[in-house]
Amino acid sequence: MSQPVLRRFARALTVAGCLSPVLFSCVSRPPTAAPAVTNKFTDPVLRQIATAQDERATEALLPFLSRPESQYRREAALAFASVQDKAATAALSARLTDDNLLVRRAAAYALGQTADSTAEGTLRQRLTADPDATNRRYVLEALGKCTSRAGLSSLVKLPAALATDTAALAGQAWGLYRAGLRGLTSEAAVARTVQLLGKTNPYGARLAAANALARTRGLNLTPYAAAIVAVAQNDPSYAVRSTAAAALSKASQAGNVPAALSALTRRDPDYRVRLSALRAMTTAQYAPVKEAAWDALTDANEQVALTAAEFFLNHAKGEPGSGLLEKANRLAPWRVRATLLAAALKQGGESQAAIRAAVQERYSATADPYEKGYLLKALGEDPAAYDFVAQATFTAGQPVVVGTYGLEALVAMRSNPAFPTELQPAFALLLQRAIGTGDVALLGIAAEAMRDPKLDMRRLFANTVFLRQARDKLLLPRDLEAWQSLQQTIDFLDKVPAVPLPVAKAASHPIDWAFVQAIPVGQRAVVHTGKGDVTFRLLVEDAPGSVASFVALVRQGFYNGKNFHRVVPNFVAQGGCPRGDGWGSSDYNLRSEFADLHYGEGAVGLASAGKDTESCQWFITHAPTPHLDGRYTIFAQVVQGMDVVSRLEIGDRISSIELVR
Repeated sequence: MSQPVLRRFARALTVAGCLSPVLFSCVSRPPTAAPAVTNKFTDPVLRQIATAQDERATEALLPFLSRPESQYRREAALAFASVQDKAATAALSARLTDDNLLVRRAAAYALGQTADSTAEGTLRQRLTADPDATNRRYVLEALGKCTSRAGLSSLVKLPAALATDTAALAGQAWGLYRAGLRGLTSEAAVARTVQLLGKTNPYGARLAAANALARTRGLNLTPYAAAIVAVAQNDPSYAVRSTAAAALSKASQAGNVPAALSALTRRDPDYRVRLSALRAMTTAQYAPVKEAAWDALTDANEQVALTAAEFFLNHAKGEPGSGLLEKANRLAPWRVRATLLAAALKQGGESQAAIRAAVQERYSATADPYEKGYLLKALGEDPAAYDFVAQATFTAGQPVVVGTYGLEALVAMRSNPAFPTELQPAFALLLQRAIGTGDVALLGIAAEAMRDPKLDMRRLFANTVFLRQARDKLLLPRDLEAWQSLQQTIDFLDKVPAVPLPVAKAASHPIDWAFVQAIPVGQRAVVHTGKGDVTFRLLVEDAPGSVASFVALVRQGFYNGKNFHRVVPNFVAQGGCPRGDGWGSSDYNLRSEFADLHYGEGAVGLASAGKDTESCQWFITHAPTPHLDGRYTIFAQVVQGMDVVSRLEIGDRISSIELVR
């Protein structure tokens, strides 16, 4: 999802299994032959706590924080990590001194999830007061989510007593990372983060530091290029090397960076590192890195090859379109080929018409709707293809995927500075036609284009009656994303404050506790695909409502025959959409369940359009992706078949999902 990180999820990551306990709570556990174990929700008090969490009932949850049983205090604190109500900050802060270390840990996690700056002082006091090293790590990470700009210095410089505490070093790195995601950083923070990349630091600290450098916006890492290059080349963990390579995009002025990225692209044994190196290459580096990118077009891993094609689409300068066409025609993977064809069209020149004709010919020859969609996406680089793409978008009886890609291509075309002025009125009428179809994807995409300030379309749509009529025909919560896009556009055109998102309440889809109790701890699901099988371990005790929904849909055969409709290299493979284009949903929404889990390699999460809007779509992460932590429900962990996940492509089919013990 515009494409949010994970549009339901569609517009919407442990090295080889579990992460070090000093870094994260482990999402997965090794397969065992132990018999199925009844889950914890046989306990009626735990069901009460989980129900209050699902209902976002702060007043009902607060008394459980004072129960004599530590188990209930802990579960109540964890519940607030999902509720995220600042009215609970004082009560959670009080639990930071609980006599049970697991309660203290849960309270720190929940305070971080609540992101209430008023908890900053209490958290800081616990840095040296808590005797448990892991708890101190939790406190530091929570500080990163709650700290003010003025308080950032307490994260940059640890108390002297913690200077050699490995758990504190990991916590400091995660705290700096979480603060960086919020836009809070400083020269001292960056310098300390680079120090935490050092090979003598624990894995958790190195991974967090690399992520902080890669994902904090606005950094100039040129002064630290040598240190980051060394990490990208030599760290024993692929996840640290990969993320450090990504951070080198912010050190593009350093003279040693192009050669280092080229070497990583050619030589690193892990495809995710090669891929990150390609993504870090910039337009300014085009000449010294392009030969490595050419070579990567034929990498054995298709995700790397696709990223190489995207490099040429985004950065190619002065390349003859005919040469890119020739290279594209020699490539077998259709998504790599289509992306390089897009790069050829973007270059323009004398061969433009011939390239356009070649793409249109491929479009007519293929029966794969996803390849058709990508070819329309390629044509979106060429305004001269407007009529062809418009006709393809609205052809009756075709798979909805084609129309979705087609309208996105037309919007991209309209954003091109070369789009003819005389076609602008026709484009406005085309958007109105898209609204009239009632198709949720076309509604959402067209409405988004209408409110894009760069397209300046407010003057063309002074009357919003047709948008209101289309909105009122939608069914909530199933059509939530289309409703939201239409409403935002109505508000934009009418120049009024935004209407809140109508999130479904728990009463509309309550958790069936009898159903949940029948799902054993250790329940597994085998996803059968054309590329092989992927086995999930379902996390019923951490995400009962989400797991119950998934199991119910599996038993109904809901996922049989669905496709993986979105695959972002070194990020996620996403499936479960009933439409196949990312705009589909079930007839109900779930509430987010943010347990103390983290997006490592093979985490399985639910896509959403915002908090408490989860439905039937899910995704699998290719690598640690901690910026998703606490934002998307984790309901399962891959325990077998990550090699299959790494080979999944758009259009790959889920033949069925089987529940096994």
